[in-house]
Order: sequence, then structure tokens, then C-alpha cells
Amino acid sequence: MARSNLERVITGGHFAVTAEIGPPKSCNADFVRKKARALKGYADAFNVTDNQTAIVRMSSIAAGVIIQSEGLEAVIQMTCRDRNRIALQSDVLGAAALGIKNILCLTGDHQSFGNHPEAKNVFDLDSIQLLYAVRNMRDHGRFICGEEMKVRPDMFIGCVENPFADPFKFRVIRLKKKVEAGAEFVQTQCVLEMGRFREFMKMVVEQGFHERVAVLAGIMPIKSAKMARYMQKNVAGMMVSEDICRRLEQAKDVEEEAIRIAVEQVQEVREIPGVRGVHLMAVAWEEVIPEIVRRAGLYPRP
Repeated sequence: MARSNLERVITGGHFAVTAEIGPPKSCNADFVRKKARALKGYADAFNVTDNQTAIVRMSSIAAGVIIQSEGLEAVIQMTCRDRNRIALQSDVLGAAALGIKNILCLTGDHQSFGNHPEAKNVFDLDSIQLLYAVRNMRDHGRFICGEEMKVRPDMFIGCVENPFADPFKFRVIRLKKKVEAGAEFVQTQCVLEMGRFREFMKMVVEQGFHERVAVLAGIMPIKSAKMARYMQKNVAGMMVSEDICRRLEQAKDVEEEAIRIAVEQVQEVREIPGVRGVHLMAVAWEEVIPEIVRRAGLYPRP
């Protein structure tokens, strides 16, 4: 039996859709509820980010509970940057007790990128070790120290992977480690250079990893030509094709062109062997997600 709706969709052979909801830099629960109501029904589950880019925001677990109260299913992100193994395991238990069924394990952006660069990081575990810990808690009812627990956190476990970071061949090796540690689904960095992504997926399929983990291709609508150029030239671990930059620069209606590009990308990755879904990352532009899902022929959801 599927642990979550997301797992049900994936194991049922459907093309999965996840999307991202960023909590506010405040304790404004209505902000989260408003986003949830606007997106309800347009994805199978919704990632709630965990102090994304090392900027202080509402707890991912709290925001996840809020969106679930609105009828959405949450995927809580959990980073290793801010917690040691005690706190990580405690939060896994707390999230499970509150009805969270999906978890995404990340190492986390370094604090120097955020609004508290002087903060002390933790990084007691990395994402691979966290994946293993969560799987061990779920499947064997044991903490990292070996002690047993009475009630296990029954979660669908995910990870991330970046096909656009170097060294390129190491990305599939790293994915293998995450799969062996316990990852059941993987959301990729946003695909803005299709050729590189095709190469990555070819290696994934050649090694049979697509049969062991559900790959959801990251799709990011870029709201402005200036943003596209900035990402192309300045953001490490991200590749933006020249075609996308030029299309946005030459468009009369940039936002419409951004939606059109995102829909085309969804349709293209859907045809790539091994891809079993998409993860929509409309950063600070979540209101565009329903339009993309509808135009891509992915609505209504199963």
C-alpha cells in the first residue's frame, strides 16, 4: 500500500507532478494558506522548502501542516545545515506524528549564501547519511545509535540531484549512492539545458537506476530575460541555454513566453526515457503553476 498520494501516483504508473511552496519570512500562516488554496489540485504533492538559500523562514514542518490542513499533500524538505543527528531524527518523528508522509533529504545551502552568514553551520550528516537514517527509522525502527523505537515514521523518501554540476559523470555515481541509501524519488535541478539533461538520463537508464528511483525533472519558469542571463552567467551548478535567453529577450510578452517555454519543457522531458514526472519550481511566482499544468495536459491530476 502506498504511504502517500505521491507514492500512489508514481507506483500507479502515472506521470507525477510536484510543485514548490516557499514559506514566508514571517509567522504569517495566512500567507501559506493563500498559496495552498491557489494551487490545490494542480500537483500530487507540494514541496515546502526548509530555509531555502539559508534565509530564515517559517519552519517547513509547520508550513507543511498548514498546507495539509487545506487539503494538499506536503513534501517537507529537511536540510542538514542547521541540525545535528539528534535534531534531524527528532524532526522526522515530529513530522510523522503530524501526518507528513513525504520527506526530501538535502545537505543544504551553505549559510554564507543567506541572511545570517555569521551563523555556525552543523552538517553533522550529509544528505546521503540522512537518507539512510530515515530509511532505517522507517524500515527497521532504529535510531542512528541503534536504539529501537516503538512507532516508526512511515514516509516516502526523496532526494535531489543536479545533472548540471561538475564533474558531470560523478552526478550519476552520487545518485547511485542516494538510491542505495534509501531514496525512492529524486527531484532534479531545473532543466534549462535539455541536451545535458538527456545525457544524464541516458546514463541513469543505462545503469538501471530509473527502475529503482522515480526521476522528476525540475522545471522552472523564468520570469524575466534579465534573470535568465544572470542565472546563465553567475549561478554555479546551473546551465541556461542560449535559446531560452534569446527567446525571453526577444519576446513582446516575457511572462507569456516564460509559460510557453515551461510547457514545452514539460512536454519534452515527458518523452525522455526514465523520466517519471516533473517538479515545478516557480520561485516567488507560484500563481503561474496552474496555467503550466493545464497547458501541458497534466490536469486534472489522477
